Amino acid sequence: MIVVTTPTGQIGREVVARLLDAPEGSVPVRVIVRDPAALAPEVRERVEVVQGSHADPAVLKEACEGADHVFWLVPPHPGADSVEGHFRAFTDPLCEVIEAQGPERVVSVSTLGRGVARNAGLISAGLAMDEAIAATGVHYRALCPPSLMENELRQLASIRDAGVFSTSLVPDRVLRLCATRDIGATAARLLLDDSWTGQEDVPMVSPDDLTPEGMAGVLSEVLDRPVRVEFTPAAELGARWIRFGATEAWVRAFADMVDAQNTQGFYGAVQPSTPDTAPTTFRQWCEEVFKPAALQG
Repeated sequence: MIVVTTPTGQIGREVVARLLDAPEGSVPVRVIVRDPAALAPEVRERVEVVQGSHADPAVLKEACEGADHVFWLVPPHPGADSVEGHFRAFTDPLCEVIEAQGPERVVSVSTLGRGVARNAGLISAGLAMDEAIAATGVHYRALCPPSLMENELRQLASIRDAGVFSTSLVPDRVLRLCATRDIGATAARLLLDDSWTGQEDVPMVSPDDLTPEGMAGVLSEVLDRPVRVEFTPAAELGARWIRFGATEAWVRAFADMVDAQNTQGFYGAVQPSTPDTAPTTFRQWCEEVFKPAALQG
């Protein structure tokens, strides 16, 4: 049995889709979801559903009963009073379940930056999650992508209609990327594999060598319209988020993450690409995902 958290999220649904596409006779899938109606009908009829939050110890205990593998992702919550507390609220129950019930393997979504990132807000909280899970002794793989290509979908209207691609990162420094579909594919492969042991990071870096300015150039070519980079300080972006309900704690953690990336460079050119785990290029993603979404708008 494979347990999947966040099955309706942009990464979790990719994991579920690939698990259900596996050859006949593969391991059954159980998902934890707050609202089962949010699952696509064709998914809902093929998985076992445990309703609730995976931060709820009782829900997690029920879902992990008899499970061999767990796909783990802590969802973002901009309304959290404490970023560290938010991650602990999810991770502590998992560690308790691992020690009491013993799923053999956990595959999580983490981040690049281990051993390099310092005082990095959201990134530091994610890396602390890894350390807590690894301390249980479970066989563990932390998938470590840099910036997600799907982040650019949040700016779809601005890029399409105004030709403006906003970033709080250094515009002329290489920014490593990854597509969520590659995370889903790698996670599913590991979840279906009973042979791996121990605890390792799995870097997930696309073949690209692009700066944000270079990304704007690709978007220009794919959309056949000029797209320029506009630098937006993290503090300015955070102020907008607060107006929409984000807490000061979350905004501060975001700003710390951006500052750490800009000053420590762990999402930059020093990290080599890993085409075996992240083969999708930014241009390919723009052509197959961003452009169709822009045309639908």
